[in-house]
Amino acid sequence: MNKKEVIGYIILLILVILLRTYVFSLIRVNGTSMYDTLKNNDIMILNKLGKNDINRFDIVVVDIGTEKVIKRVIGLPDEDIEYKENVLYINGKEIKNNYGNGNTKDFVDYCPSGSYFVMGDNRENSLDSRVFSCVTKKQILGKTHIILFPFNRIGKVD
Repeated sequence: MNKKEVIGYIILLILVILLRTYVFSLIRVNGTSMYDTLKNNDIMILNKLGKNDINRFDIVVVDIGTEKVIKRVIGLPDEDIEYKENVLYINGKEIKNNYGNGNTKDFVDYCPSGSYFVMGDNRENSLDSRVFSCVTKKQILGKTHIILFPFNRIGKVD
């Protein structure tokens, strides 16, 4: 191998490291809190640049200290969130919510500025903002919506 080839491989390695660090990485679904949208051991692409454009119902990866969890954004900054009789209300207005599996117990919460309320789609079996409170934008590692593995589930999910 000559010097040009070695330099080419070094540049390629640096580029891959930078992309993986700042743009995307792979993440594995661990558990059933997002069932039936996501299944245990699904492998997904994490878009790290997506954390700058977070919208209601996006699927995000959150660092809650001891682990990284995959949840759906329900409440945005400065919003009152309420579930009553399995219906979502934001700031007192009913919001159509096609996500969520099972019965969501009634609750009321508030997301302060710069924070997001996240929940798993498997509402009866999810450790989420109902337990650990709203998460900050800094805790959100990125958005995810593409399954890579298993191959029979490959593609975009909402």
